[in-house]
Amino acid sequence: MLVLSGCASVSESSGGSAGGTSSASDSNNATASTGGVKKIIVGTGTGFPNVCFIDENGKLTGYDVELVREIDKRLPDVEFEFKTMEFSNLLLSLETNKIDFVAHQMETNPEREQKYLFNKVPYSIFLNRVTVAKDNNTIKGLDDLVGKKVLTGATSNAAYLLNEYNKTHNNGIDVVYTSGAANDTVQQIVSGRVDATITTDFANRFNTDADGNVALKTVGEPLNQSNVFFVFRKDEQPLSDEIDKAITEIKADGTLKKLSEQWLGDDFTQTLEEAKVAK
Repeated sequence: MLVLSGCASVSESSGGSAGGTSSASDSNNATASTGGVKKIIVGTGTGFPNVCFIDENGKLTGYDVELVREIDKRLPDVEFEFKTMEFSNLLLSLETNKIDFVAHQMETNPEREQKYLFNKVPYSIFLNRVTVAKDNNTIKGLDDLVGKKVLTGATSNAAYLLNEYNKTHNNGIDVVYTSGAANDTVQQIVSGRVDATITTDFANRFNTDADGNVALKTVGEPLNQSNVFFVFRKDEQPLSDEIDKAITEIKADGTLKKLSEQWLGDDFTQTLEEAKVAK
């Protein structure tokens, strides 16, 4: 790999499992220095459409990948190298120093925050809304879910929101838990077994019917936001801080918005407050 002084370049390697190898991870620590430029191994996947995937030309690309490349351009003292693997192996590879951070649309939760470090500036912000069948015109917001069955994942942000609502509304919403499969959600809502779910406009694009058409719609005001971050080991605060500075610049000059629109189909970089002001 050629490392040029004064500029950084992203290269790629592949590992089908957490035990996959790359030129920079032969030691116990993924980070290596070459010619004064620090090499950073970035763990990502290849099976997340629009986010991290292999295109028709065999190139690793997508929103998370191209954002990392943009960050790399703005940090001349580091060189990023991608290492691809199954999603289930990413955090294990981080723990065992095979990669230095994870780029795969990761959200925080209390368990993850105990073990890992998240950067502070989110690079995707998804707003959760009530989601119903396309022909449902009676449910228009959270209050309309009282007396209805709402499908959600047991540990999701949506489940937390619904249970908090129930605490002050006499358990009015019947919360039904699912395994999280998108087709199962569509079938249960379209068939009338449940009435709604909570999801984002971006995630709803994957709620398709047998013909590949989006089967559900989001309604009402945004309820809360889910922030997406990069994930680091706890001892990587300096690297996290550097990346936060770069993301702040990338958002300020409009590049983050452009990347989001290009790869995700809309501007998913606005906070809940910013979205309400824009509306």
